[in-house]
Amino acid sequence: MRSPFVRGMVHGVPIGLGYLSVSFGIGIKAVALGLPVWGTVLISLTNLTSAGQAAGIEIIAAAGTLVEMLLTQLIINLRYALMGFSLSQKLDDRFTTSRRLLVSFGITDEVYAVAISQPGRLTPAYMLGMILPSWVGWGAGTLLGAVAGNLLPAAVTAAMGLVLYGMFLAIIIPPARKDSRVLLVVLLAAAFSVVCKYALPFISGGFAVIISALLASLVGALFFPVAEEVEA
Repeated sequence: MRSPFVRGMVHGVPIGLGYLSVSFGIGIKAVALGLPVWGTVLISLTNLTSAGQAAGIEIIAAAGTLVEMLLTQLIINLRYALMGFSLSQKLDDRFTTSRRLLVSFGITDEVYAVAISQPGRLTPAYMLGMILPSWVGWGAGTLLGAVAGNLLPAAVTAAMGLVLYGMFLAIIIPPARKDSRVLLVVLLAAAFSVVCKYALPFISGGFAVIISALLASLVGALFFPVAEEVEA
C-alpha cells in the first residue's frame, strides 16, 4: 500500500464493481433502443457519467438535435465541475495541466467522495489508480450488458433494464429522506415531467428533462433556499 497508485486502485476496485452492475443496465438499454454494441461501448469508454449517458442514448435513439444533447449534458453533468473545483484544493504540486485534464475525465460522484475524504494532498498516481478500475468496470459492464441484450430473451433484458432506474432512485432517495426540501424539488421535477409527457407531447424527451430540471431547481432556489454556513 506504499505506492499511491496501488492504494488508489484498492480504493477504486469497489467503485468499479459497483459500476459493473449499473453499466450492465446501460448496455441493455442502449441495444434495446437500437444502438450497436460497438457504439454503446465506445460511448461508455469516452463518457464516464451514468445519468448523462442514460439521457444521451435516449436522445440519440430519438434522433435529437445537438443543441438538445448539449443542454441536457450541461445540466446533468454540471455538478462534476463543482466537484472538480473542490478537488483542485487538494491536489499536490505534481499536477500539471495535462494531468488535471486527464483526472477530470474520471471524476464521478463516488470517485469524488473517496478522494475528498483522503487525508493530505492527492497525487496524480493515486487519482489515476482509483479512476482506472472505475473506467474499466463501467466499460466492461456496458459490453456485457450490450452483448446480453442481443442474446437474452426480451423478458429478461426488460427486467435487467430496471437496474438503471434503481440507480437513479438510489441517488435521489437518501437526500430526499434527509431533507424535505429536496423531496419537494424531486416531486416537482417528476410533476413537470408528467406535464411535458402528456400535456406537451410535441416536446422531445431530452428537452422535457431540461425543462423539468430547470423549473424544479428554480422553484427550489426561490422557495427552499439552502442557508449559507457562516464561518466562525
